[in-house]
Amino acid sequence: MKESKPQTNGSTKSAAGPRRVLIFDTTLRDGEQSPGASMNIAEKLETARALEALGVDILEAGFPIASQGDFEAVRAIATELTDVTVCGLARCNDRDIDRAWEALKFARKPRIHVFLATSAIHREHKLKMTREQIVERAVESVRRASGYCPDVEFSPEDAARTEVDFLCEVVEAAIAAGATTVNIPDTVGYAVPSQYAALIRTLRERVPNIDRAVVSVHCHNDLGLAVANSLAACETGAGQVECTINGIGERAGNAALEEIVMAIKTRQDYYGLTTGIKTERLYPMSRMIASITGLKVQRNKAIVGRNAFAHEAGIHQDGMLKERSTYEIMRPEEVGVPKTDLVLGKHSGRHALWERVEALGYHLAETQREELFEDFKTLADKKKEVYDEDLIVLIEKHIQNVPAHWVLVSLHTTSGPSVVPTATIEIRRPDGRIVRDAAIGDGPVDAIFKAVERVTGIAANLREFAVRSVTAGKDAQGEVSLELEVEQGDTTFRGRAASTDIIEASALAYLNAVNAIMSRRELKEPREIIGRPGAGA
Repeated sequence: MKESKPQTNGSTKSAAGPRRVLIFDTTLRDGEQSPGASMNIAEKLETARALEALGVDILEAGFPIASQGDFEAVRAIATELTDVTVCGLARCNDRDIDRAWEALKFARKPRIHVFLATSAIHREHKLKMTREQIVERAVESVRRASGYCPDVEFSPEDAARTEVDFLCEVVEAAIAAGATTVNIPDTVGYAVPSQYAALIRTLRERVPNIDRAVVSVHCHNDLGLAVANSLAACETGAGQVECTINGIGERAGNAALEEIVMAIKTRQDYYGLTTGIKTERLYPMSRMIASITGLKVQRNKAIVGRNAFAHEAGIHQDGMLKERSTYEIMRPEEVGVPKTDLVLGKHSGRHALWERVEALGYHLAETQREELFEDFKTLADKKKEVYDEDLIVLIEKHIQNVPAHWVLVSLHTTSGPSVVPTATIEIRRPDGRIVRDAAIGDGPVDAIFKAVERVTGIAANLREFAVRSVTAGKDAQGEVSLELEVEQGDTTFRGRAASTDIIEASALAYLNAVNAIMSRRELKEPREIIGRPGAGA
């Protein structure tokens, strides 16, 4: 082991200019492991396209061994994308690695990411393996992966809690076996910035072949320190940061991509770093992920929250009017926050609509565009102004890619203080026949759900039901998102729909979830990720 290597403290800027840090996005893998955030193949592919346009360097598309759906999503993304490195996750075993390569083999720039726990608590309680066995398994797996492609990343899971001497040994062995990137994950969000930075510095000083690999960092947010830890690591030489849009991920989430990127850009005077991210796409990207996953962004979220560039206090407003930099360290345009929403109406044409759809980061096929235009015109007839948020809801309807086994034809409800809530529905069956039925309930929405259950024969427990206003105004669309459970355990399905009639939106959302249940039954695909192994990085 080498004893010393020159390190920088504080600013890393050099005479050669800012150092480029690679952005490794794991929204589609670690981010999708957020409870309730699962995406279907069409949604993953649309997100991947937007992430490539955003400028991420590496895109972790999923965990191919987890399910057939995850495998197909990784393969579809790997086949289509051309500019970004597409990565698949695998545990350190032959079956996982072979499956990952099968999904990635058509990628222009493939990467296999293998991981194995190294901390004492994981060795003793989870793996039941000795240090020697850990090193041997890591070396064998890296060699197998590098036999498929030259770009291999190795992660010692729970590295932040691993004994430093042993971590250095494992990292050195992995690099010698062919790892081109070594990731040092703070898997449970236990580290603090000064400690984590010291760990990265130690690895760079003591691992003799460290210069043959990129040092990466992957931080979780259990103590709210994921972004701070990631930036501290970059100061001490980390060359890659693993993160997610909006910071989504298991438990408290991951480091937020938009916060890391804008901290590096805004404080380049201090960090001396740069990225390849097109920052003006951050806000639209954030909105897309929030809409697809149903995980809403808190109003005061840094960079992309609704209040991030809002000023209400009088003294702040006065300062802003005199000189914006008094209270804003970034311009909203830098992250894609429009000064005002582009308002479309019933007189707007296709060109204006397509331009806004693309500005929001979506790519639709011609058939989807025409269907969207018809829906847009229908909505524009119901409300005077169609905002970005309205468009996102309409667009999501066309990229969900859930077959419409059951289609709502008509709906009528009655309710009131002295009336038994009743719902009468007409639904088109998968065979094209229209079925009518009615039911009573505790309220009109409950009555609708019971009527749908009678028609479809699918019984489910409602685990979550949420309503929100998509935009402001009395004519705003109401968006309903819900979650159904069809079996005891974690077999859940989400439905989402919007309408200016919240009762109609509730019926459509419920039917969306029922259609998802039907699709899953046809595929006979296991829903749960095997042992949730992706939590390892």
